[in-house]
Amino acid sequence: MGRLAVVIGSNGLGPGGETVAAAAAEHGAAVVQRHGGGGDEYVLPHEIDHVGNLRPLAEQGCDRVLALASVGSLRAGLPVGSLVCPDDFIALQLGLSVFADERAHSAPGFDLGWRQEVLEAWPNGDDGGLIDGGVYWQTVGPRFETPAEIRLIAPHADVVGMTVAAECVVARELGLAYAAVCAVDNLANGLEAEPVEVEALDPARAGNARRLREGLAGALPRLGAVGR
Repeated sequence: MGRLAVVIGSNGLGPGGETVAAAAAEHGAAVVQRHGGGGDEYVLPHEIDHVGNLRPLAEQGCDRVLALASVGSLRAGLPVGSLVCPDDFIALQLGLSVFADERAHSAPGFDLGWRQEVLEAWPNGDDGGLIDGGVYWQTVGPRFETPAEIRLIAPHADVVGMTVAAECVVARELGLAYAAVCAVDNLANGLEAEPVEVEALDPARAGNARRLREGLAGALPRLGAVGR
């Protein structure tokens, strides 16, 4: 088995985020910052080159991707701080493929076996463990959704984000087993009386960075990050 790669999202760039990358690297995983190196290099979600991020991993001998992502919860019963391992996604607007021929007619999805390995390896911390299952709805971004849009999509999904579905499609086409751990940074716009304020998410992101760091430290040794 080849090397494991950890792809880190915006929750690895904010307060405490540097420790998430350090935890992944410490246990031998290849680390990719989905949005670039931070600061002026930040790449907006709808402009991310997923092929450019993932193809080098496949070329360098990685065969598995554990993606970390920030999401909004579409259900009041799925609170901020929850960690979700989705088992399906919706991205109806997404027209994306590594290929420019009939190979693009693929059937995408999370890798079932690899996803189960992640679930079994992830530790049950004081804040609860990793939630098994849920539908991820990918929007275009980079803006957050309106309350009306959330009312439209909430009956069909559990969390909403801007990157994981596209990344999953590309990973499978490149031969990379793909699973995701999604950290709930906020309740989606309209689920609370006050509208979502992006600047107010930092405390939640800092807490989620800690949860992700601790989860990686427990899971990666069990997952054989450098191959086995």
